[in-house]
Amino acid sequence: MALPLSGGYAPLTFSAPAKFRNRLTVFATYSPPRPDSMSWVEATSSFFDQDTRPIMLFDGVCNLCNGGVRFVRDVDRNRRIRFEALQSEAGKKLLRRSGRAPDDISSVVLVEKDRSYIKSEAVLRIMEYLDLPFPQLALFLQFVPLFIRDFVYDNVANNRYALFGYSDSCEI
Repeated sequence: MALPLSGGYAPLTFSAPAKFRNRLTVFATYSPPRPDSMSWVEATSSFFDQDTRPIMLFDGVCNLCNGGVRFVRDVDRNRRIRFEALQSEAGKKLLRRSGRAPDDISSVVLVEKDRSYIKSEAVLRIMEYLDLPFPQLALFLQFVPLFIRDFVYDNVANNRYALFGYSDSCEI
């Protein structure tokens, strides 16, 4: 950063107080991929060979999730989205492809050929594939900050079994 002066610019520097200079906290580290690790993008590329439609991963035993899938299926008259339960083998592979643990059923996930979406971003992306007026509603909701959307999403998701119940098996 520089301050404008009459004869040019003078550099402006900031230094941390002495008590903070020697404290360094590492929050994340980079781990190079192990040679024996599988590329989950390559392992699941066959899901998009014949059919490039995105795949919506959902909790197969959650009544709210099953209702959401039925709603999307009814509103998506052109069948632009495929569905897979998170608990299925294909769902677990697609979760790994999305960078999530294979037993993580905490969020809906939308897997496209080149990208995955989770939580409220997945919901908004799914809305973009649906018939009118949902793409316009998704555009409007994108102006709500992500941390607020995900806060609401997390509160509903964490209480979905208590609020809506669950079934013994996937209904779809």
